[in-house]
Amino acid sequence: MLTDIGAIVAEITAEMRGATERGRVADYIPPLACVSRDRFGIAVVMADGSLHLGGNAEEPFSIQSVSKVFSLTLALGMVGDALWSRVGREPSGSAFNSIVQLETEQGIPRNPFINAGAIVVADVLLAGGTPAEAIAGVLRFVRTLAGDETITIDAKVAAAELATGYRNMALANYMRAFANLQHPVEQALGVYFHQCALAMSCRQLAMAGRFLAHDGRDPATGRCIVTPQRARRINALMMLCGHYDNSGEFAFRVGLPGKSGVGGGILAVVPGTASIAVWSPGLNAKGNSQLGALALERLAAKTGWSVFEASHS
Repeated sequence: MLTDIGAIVAEITAEMRGATERGRVADYIPPLACVSRDRFGIAVVMADGSLHLGGNAEEPFSIQSVSKVFSLTLALGMVGDALWSRVGREPSGSAFNSIVQLETEQGIPRNPFINAGAIVVADVLLAGGTPAEAIAGVLRFVRTLAGDETITIDAKVAAAELATGYRNMALANYMRAFANLQHPVEQALGVYFHQCALAMSCRQLAMAGRFLAHDGRDPATGRCIVTPQRARRINALMMLCGHYDNSGEFAFRVGLPGKSGVGGGILAVVPGTASIAVWSPGLNAKGNSQLGALALERLAAKTGWSVFEASHS
């Protein structure tokens, strides 16, 4: 399917600007409650490096759970497949912060993208040193992927996460009771809260996701970030689990590996073709960006980029 990506991005941006149903912001984290629902950004980075931006694509936002893609990549680099003895690879079918399955499944989270799974991943990252070193490692990795040293962690958001994160504290303590956390709970949570507080623009996020669209390589430098097999497996987890108990609906409507966050961002991958980031802070009932998902549905339909589309290439 031959397409003018720039024109499509402009068309989608105009449609989203006029949308009336914009969802609700995540008001349980105070700094996120202050973000205007009027914001919408989109960035598409093609294999040849061409960049197509729309709306508020250069405005940093709290990427929240989108960060789990990057922490998972780092953890797999540290311990490889040993990670899967502590975290599952199945969709949860439950809310992102549910504690119910942990009891019946002996403290093993269903996947690395629900909160409990990401806290275990943070615990793995701590094996490399102190919490400050683990946090710095995540930040350094994301900056390297995006080719942008200006990316920061929002200290106010991290502090707010700590002040309000009682459910995450419960998840961490429960897993510690099953010996599935190997470091003090407060240390694992410190790493987790700070990675969620990464502030990135759509452009920066799309750039950071390029390796997943290109068999684990940075297409700009040719550098191998992960093996092709690992890139495919991370994409598979994004497709199955990246939108929590809304993952099936996202696959049904969009047909791309994607990872959402309650800050309103979504990173999506078109294997072999493009890395995409969208942002709109209003969330649907499942905690995913309402306009972000709609924009990706429109983009996939107009380009034929769904992985289930016979014409995808």
